[in-house]
Amino acid sequence: MPASRRRRRGPLRTVLAACAGLILALTVAPAAPAATEQPAEQPAGPPAAAALPNEFQWTSPGPVVSVKPDAGHNVVSVKDPTVVHHNGAWQVYFTVANTAGAWSLAHTSFTDWSQANNAPHTYLDTNPNIGNRYAAAPHLFYFEPRDEWHLVYQTGLPSYSVSNDPSDPMSWSAPRNYQDEMPDIVRDNIGNGHWLDYWVICDDTMCYLFSADDNGHLYRAETTVAEFPEGFDNTRIVLEDTPNNLFEGEAVYYVEDTDSYLLIMEAIGNDGRRWYRSFTADTLDSPWQPLADTPDNPFARATNVTFPQGAWTQDISHGELLRSGHDQRMTINSCQLQLLYQGLDPAAGGDYSQLPWHLGLATQTNPTC
Repeated sequence: MPASRRRRRGPLRTVLAACAGLILALTVAPAAPAATEQPAEQPAGPPAAAALPNEFQWTSPGPVVSVKPDAGHNVVSVKDPTVVHHNGAWQVYFTVANTAGAWSLAHTSFTDWSQANNAPHTYLDTNPNIGNRYAAAPHLFYFEPRDEWHLVYQTGLPSYSVSNDPSDPMSWSAPRNYQDEMPDIVRDNIGNGHWLDYWVICDDTMCYLFSADDNGHLYRAETTVAEFPEGFDNTRIVLEDTPNNLFEGEAVYYVEDTDSYLLIMEAIGNDGRRWYRSFTADTLDSPWQPLADTPDNPFARATNVTFPQGAWTQDISHGELLRSGHDQRMTINSCQLQLLYQGLDPAAGGDYSQLPWHLGLATQTNPTC
């Protein structure tokens, strides 16, 4: 570098040093006391998830899905719904019964619940893979690790079909079984009941198959996520009571952001009406603890549901909570509980298969967040 350019840097260094000294002096000099500042107010975000309340209140209008018989289907009831939101629409599968007492499955879809009762029904017996067989009590979910949808239902055994598009009822495969025979523990405890109402839920490593027997027992089988849908074994009783107190229609959910699980299960009251009890657990293999589980403090019963359009049912029976996702974790948001359930005209009677069940939607009115 030329000598003349090196000499020019001397005066500049002197000026910079002087400036630095001045800045240091100002920094360490005592300052006058400043007025106390309040922290800036943060914008409000979405409600945070919260623990479930100890008691529940609901409101429910009239039926949202009713029977739609056609030339080939003399349907008298719609019941046992399962529901997910997928591709901008609600996908609902449910059990139907006809005048001959035969049970099968059907599907409907709509973008808003105000459209539900006008949406067409597709009967799954028109799917040649399902056919004209006994099928009931569906449960729909997306199994993320295998990128496939599962429709669980009962054929006498815990059966399932798979699809890549739950909005197309013709896409379901022929049924396969999670378990090919009734486990010994169920056979030894079922009495005069029926093995039914199969429900699958998974955590990060395990998948669990819950079932009921109409005789006061809740069962749980298990397999790993890696082995699913194969390998379900180790069936055990995880909850028991009298047959009416622990009847059927169980459903198990992960309560989002709370590290807890919710079990709801149907009971029959002393008045013969159906209602829901609830329990919680820290993990899917932990003991279930009562939450709202008595006739006076139910999870959902006609006594804690208001009907602004008139009390069209006294039964809050086999249903599902609307999930915040649709995968195998069965996640619900504690701030937005809604229950799609089956209800019945209180004056109806006769053979069970001919009872005119309809689907109602109840919305919780006392969330904790």
